[in-house]
Amino acid sequence: MSDQMQAPVAASKSSLLRAFVMVAWSFFGIRKGAEHQRDLSMVTPVQLVIVGVVSGLLFVMSLALVVSLVLS
Repeated sequence: MSDQMQAPVAASKSSLLRAFVMVAWSFFGIRKGAEHQRDLSMVTPVQLVIVGVVSGLLFVMSLALVVSLVLS
């Protein structure tokens, strides 16, 4: 029974990692069609939204940090 409970957790972690990879590639605008379709089947829209918002915030905060370091 413990194997059955660990399988969804492992799948969730791998799909969350896959969502981070998808968002990272989308920031660059580089994506192959076949890989994109495969990735879409592994993640949920909620995961993509959460990962996208978190990644966007991290990107903006890192830009703000770089600008503040350059200007000071």
